Amino acid sequence: MRDNIIGNIVTVTVDRLLGSCHPVYKELCYPVNYGYVKGILAPDGEEQDAYILGVDVPIEEYTGKVLAIIRRKNDVEDKWVVCPMDINYTREEIMEQVKFQEQYFETEIIFDDLERCH
Repeated sequence: MRDNIIGNIVTVTVDRLLGSCHPVYKELCYPVNYGYVKGILAPDGEEQDAYILGVDVPIEEYTGKVLAIIRRKNDVEDKWVVCPMDINYTREEIMEQVKFQEQYFETEIIFDDLERCH
């Protein structure tokens, strides 16, 4: 995970559009846009994955702020939560929107770098 990413502006390339289903696990459908940040590698060796919240139509690319990090305690990668500059969500609101996928992992939602030190 890149240090100090929360609050930064990133561009997400969407490869799982809102309303689409996972290419392998067909029963897993995406209620949010989901994709990756080009050029930033995650610990799994793939580009950094990100959920896009606050955009209610399928899109192919989105530039927004990194609001939070979803840390998977039982996996090697974290997911970023990207949203419009003027929108904020609580932990509960984020989890409600990403539980379709995150329910299979033990997760915590981090809002700032200070939380990682506790």
